[in-house]
Amino acid sequence: MENFLIKAESETSPLYGCWPDKRPIEEHLRLGVINLDKPSGPTSHEVDSWVRRILHADKTGHGGTLDPRVTGILPVGVDNATRVIQLLLGAPKEYVCLMKLHHEVDEEDIRNILAEFQGKIYQTPPLKSAVKRELRVRNIYYINILEIQDKDVLFIIGCEAGTYIRKYCHDIGEALGIGAHMAELRRTKAGPFVEDETLTTLHDLNDAYHYWKEDNDESFLRKCVLPMEVAVTHLPKIVIRDSAVDAICHGADLAAGGIVGLDDNIKKGDLISVQTLKGELVASGESMDNSLEILQSEKGIMVDIKKVFMEPGTYPRMWK
Repeated sequence: MENFLIKAESETSPLYGCWPDKRPIEEHLRLGVINLDKPSGPTSHEVDSWVRRILHADKTGHGGTLDPRVTGILPVGVDNATRVIQLLLGAPKEYVCLMKLHHEVDEEDIRNILAEFQGKIYQTPPLKSAVKRELRVRNIYYINILEIQDKDVLFIIGCEAGTYIRKYCHDIGEALGIGAHMAELRRTKAGPFVEDETLTTLHDLNDAYHYWKEDNDESFLRKCVLPMEVAVTHLPKIVIRDSAVDAICHGADLAAGGIVGLDDNIKKGDLISVQTLKGELVASGESMDNSLEILQSEKGIMVDIKKVFMEPGTYPRMWK
């Protein structure tokens, strides 16, 4: 569990910016993400377009495409938050999978093989994948077998982004010498998004938008659409002064003098989020040093900014 380190004392002005959960509803939607429960049937892109139509948004974007028959967590960004969703692409994923064996085999053999298929594994993406078909290494963080009944094996798998569970099941069948395939799959975690009270169906979203427009009740919509900052809670963070915000919005990298505090788990080269004292996401970038070095540095560039999410002019310009 990371701790937060204080580098300098600073206060934030109430005249600029806004606490993420206090944004006016129109701005909240424009900077919103949805922990969407994808149904079986439509493609991820179709779900995207439905969300766009429901919210009358200009654009939407999802993180980590799910096959049509696969259900579960599909994070969707709305309007200005679509680019934030890209920060989830490398985040760990979790699935509940029903694997169908083609012949019965001893339960002990199944458990032993699944134990072997943890840690680093080699995978070649399937024929229908959208990426180049070359051998890749992927990390399997854990396998929890829930139930084995005849030829059916139900398990939870935590894995690195880009792991193909369909191919994983096929390879298990090959290793057992009997064949196997993925019968059903549900994603239960994508980075910081999990199956909790924020999980939202398309029906929930449609109803919530109706309540807002017809009854002027935005409370349901705020439960369905979350601040975009939720999408980066899996990343270590650095908090900056109000006076440093606009420089970054105009393309500057983050120098040591602009930092107020930071998580203690940052390593050199990590992807990190840069936030205001109000908790607003300003940008993301690559850390140029570890937490201790950043804490002790009085000058120099600490973060190589890669993407800026906050609009210039949100905070006053205080640099030359």
